[in-house]
Amino acid sequence: MASLAKARPREKSRGFLLALPAILWLVLFFLVPLVLVLFMSFLTAQNNGTGNFPLTLKNYQRVFELFIGKFREDGWRWGAIDKSIYIAFLTTIGCLVIGYPLAFFIATRKNPAIRQLTLFLIILPFWTNFLVRTYAIQTIMGREGILHWGILLTREAVIIGLIYGYLPFMVLPIYASAERFDFRYVEAAHDLGANDLWAFIRVVLPMTLPGVIAGCILVFIPTIGVFVTPDLLGGTEGLMIGNMITDKFKGDGNQPLGSALSMVLMAMVMIALLVYVYYGDRES
Repeated sequence: MASLAKARPREKSRGFLLALPAILWLVLFFLVPLVLVLFMSFLTAQNNGTGNFPLTLKNYQRVFELFIGKFREDGWRWGAIDKSIYIAFLTTIGCLVIGYPLAFFIATRKNPAIRQLTLFLIILPFWTNFLVRTYAIQTIMGREGILHWGILLTREAVIIGLIYGYLPFMVLPIYASAERFDFRYVEAAHDLGANDLWAFIRVVLPMTLPGVIAGCILVFIPTIGVFVTPDLLGGTEGLMIGNMITDKFKGDGNQPLGSALSMVLMAMVMIALLVYVYYGDRES
């Protein structure tokens, strides 16, 4: 017993030493920049776009005054934050509508070769740079493209591009849940008088809901802060909060305001993560 008691502190110290490089890396390249951005968000903007003393809350006030939508006499005025939430929400719904049946189609293939081939086709776009894929979508929806519907440089084009880019993040978690699903539960529901729709609502969906929640979080979090796709496909109509942050840190922009926007975006991401963690704890 005494030897075991002596061994435990040694194991803890070894574990800490093994984790020390990763801890230092996270502190240096994540925590320190995050603290600097937080501090910058409270500075007063100068004429050259940088921040200086005194400390102020006006940057956060401007975020909620200028970039959140509000009603005007000519109707609703979209802001960067609510527009980003709207586009990310529709992208998540679109990925879910397409990805859920696709994941079940892959999971129910009895032939392992077909299952592996379809999974390979889902993962294959990751072999190409995301920027190149976005340019490909831009070409397809351009004037001479096969999908020239007059929607390029609109919010709809941004949503289509984001669904194309982030669909695998929805398919793979749902596939992991669908692969473990026991279809004998559906047969039992049918034996008890449930039709296909009712069996899906009461049996299939609740048992695959963890994969759905994980997929929605994996799609919603990156799309709410994306800036490449809106910049290439959305024009001025499809600009999101990521584009606003990028513009504020360019040239003579407004770095304190850009920092405040970054912290608001970080807060929205953290709220989404907390919802997922809370749901995961309840499931466990």
